[in-house]
Amino acid sequence: MPNGSIYVPPDDKFAWGSPSVMYELRWRETRSERRRRRNVMAGAGFVIITALAIYRGFPLPLLIGVLGGAAVWAVDGFVSWRMFEATAVWRGKRSGATRTGKSLRRALAKQSYNVLDGRAVPGKASIDHLVIGPGGVWIVDNEAWQPDCHIAAYGGRLFLGERSGSKVAKDLVDAAAALQEVLSREAGEPIEIRPLLAVHGGKVKDGLVIAEGLTLMPPRRVAKWVLANAYASHTPEDVEFLSRTAARILRRMTTI
Repeated sequence: MPNGSIYVPPDDKFAWGSPSVMYELRWRETRSERRRRRNVMAGAGFVIITALAIYRGFPLPLLIGVLGGAAVWAVDGFVSWRMFEATAVWRGKRSGATRTGKSLRRALAKQSYNVLDGRAVPGKASIDHLVIGPGGVWIVDNEAWQPDCHIAAYGGRLFLGERSGSKVAKDLVDAAAALQEVLSREAGEPIEIRPLLAVHGGKVKDGLVIAEGLTLMPPRRVAKWVLANAYASHTPEDVEFLSRTAARILRRMTTI
């Protein structure tokens, strides 16, 4: 769970149970404390902005101060809400696959990319998204970790906080290899497939981590990464053929 956050002060009585459940309980428990702090900040903003308005000779300094204090209150409230909403996938309140799928289609459809959601290689692997386009083929999976989990690579190995992330990387790399084998066989030519992991929550070092054959990044960056890192030259006919082939041979999962 987060340590040292001004929005979620530590509390020993929540030191037990599921981290995601305790995080939400602690967040709700400290709601009045956040409101008091926000009111203090807004009051200080009112005083400072009013004084500056008087010093600079602006008309209606009190009105300017009120508006400034209200802006401080609103910004702090928005930041607080955004921090909590950023943990929604980790807390199980939102679907990471749904969010990433919408983002991929919105950004890639106009660039002639197709996105297939919730596909599985029978008996081998399942994936959240298969992206097929002029620049190549990617599988994209979704994972969520607690907000204070630092995700980084050291010595070429993936680490999720203090734990090794090798199994996470291997599972997705193996899924890409399984899908690559099936799609290449059906297409009658070698098709390279690269794995990506959209990270919902956690702190990805520098916003991008590449380790053990896997590329990890926040979901908002995935579409940009795909467009900026093309490794193939598929024609529109190739894209259509590969998409139809994948849709035919890969079992549609009931949920993603």
